[in-house]
Amino acid sequence: MKILLTGGAGFIGSCMLWKLNAAGIKDVIVVDHLGESGKWKNLIGKDFEDYFEKDKFLDYLEKGSLDRKIDMIIHFGACTSTTEQDATYMMRNNYIYSRRLARWALTHGKKFLYASSGATYGDGDIGYSDKDDMTLKLKPLNIYGYSKHLFDLWALKNNLQKEFVGFKFFNVFGPNETHKNDMRSMVNKGYQQIKATGKMRLFKSHKPDYKDGEQKRDFVYVKDAVELVYHFVEHPEKRGIFNIGTGQAKTWNDLANALFSAMELKPKIEYFDMPQVLRGKYQYFTEANLEKLRQQAYSHKFFSLNDAVKDYVGFLEKDLYL
Repeated sequence: MKILLTGGAGFIGSCMLWKLNAAGIKDVIVVDHLGESGKWKNLIGKDFEDYFEKDKFLDYLEKGSLDRKIDMIIHFGACTSTTEQDATYMMRNNYIYSRRLARWALTHGKKFLYASSGATYGDGDIGYSDKDDMTLKLKPLNIYGYSKHLFDLWALKNNLQKEFVGFKFFNVFGPNETHKNDMRSMVNKGYQQIKATGKMRLFKSHKPDYKDGEQKRDFVYVKDAVELVYHFVEHPEKRGIFNIGTGQAKTWNDLANALFSAMELKPKIEYFDMPQVLRGKYQYFTEANLEKLRQQAYSHKFFSLNDAVKDYVGFLEKDLYL
């Protein structure tokens, strides 16, 4: 099987490449933009056939210059910054690029798997169901979430959920994310904070219903995330848009305590005011509804939060990559 993997040097993409290699799949074409981010390190030790820079790749593909057979596209390439303000860039990079690649896949009869996001759910006021009729009603809080949501809508309006597989990733954390800078998980950031200062900083709550640090997220370990995606690689007959999370929300305090425990330190948490620019766009609660995923007759045993954080800290302590 030959796989085209966009975002293959990024966080989830490089971990997906690790999973493919572990399953014996090495015939992979990686597409990404390396720049000066340092994410090239995520490719060290991975087996893949070729690499292309993303900016010119679509023209290259659409002109028929890639004469090698492609069986499947896993499209994880995107700008994932939730604070990015350049809407034109986000639409071009996340929506228009995805649409062109998807159309190529349709024209050539290729299986198309793509990354959506839990950010599409906005403030979660109508829940976190990935049923198609609910997806049509969502209102994301930032341009990143909207760019992902717009592609989901395009797929649904063209009835392509019966052809594609979309993954609404919730709060994924784990090895290979260091290059993401401010978009790193709080496990990664917190580890560095604790090493430097002995304490971890979390946002104060600005809603009376939530105490400081008691805001909740569906934290999912990247090893679990790529395992779920690989299920659909193995079963190309399965289609649809699915949540990728644990289905169990945990508090930021839970996450911090798991991190201190993994580092064998007494918890010391400092709460600080959330920047004004984020207050109207902040999700206080996310939890993936996994009913649709479970209907695929697939059961997966997730890492517990404590075990996932402990496993990840093992990578951070030794500066290792997956």
